[in-house]
Amino acid sequence: MNAVSSGSSISPFLWFDQNAHEAAEFYISIFPNSRKVSELKNPQAQDKPPLVVSFDIDGQRVTAMNGGPHQKLSPAFSFVVSCKDQEELDRYWSKLSEGGTEVACGWLTDKFGLSWQVVPANIGELVSHPKAFEAMMGMKKLNIAELKAAAAKG
Repeated sequence: MNAVSSGSSISPFLWFDQNAHEAAEFYISIFPNSRKVSELKNPQAQDKPPLVVSFDIDGQRVTAMNGGPHQKLSPAFSFVVSCKDQEELDRYWSKLSEGGTEVACGWLTDKFGLSWQVVPANIGELVSHPKAFEAMMGMKKLNIAELKAAAAKG
């Protein structure tokens, strides 16, 4: 099984307890340009879900493994979704946060325990303004119009 896409030799490898395949299907259903690439089953348990699944999320190769409860996903690793406008941000936020937890400042944890940052593509520029940074600190899901208005104030 090839865990990396052509053109890149680095890709994330995620450890799930026992729902890696379900998580992969969930992410594939949300993002365009996404697909399952391959899966590896235990040769002695072909009737069980795959141990490892490799998939592309919007062109980014990701591999997920059913490794058991020994290791947990944490916010120390997250995917960043750069959104072109509020409509796109709202759509991804709604789908990814379903069954998960809204955190703060554009961060959420999905129902599988994976952390995401759903942000405007120009987030760095926006929050370089102190008032916009302050506004962001009070938000869970980011509101681009409010961040722009705060940035205009200084």
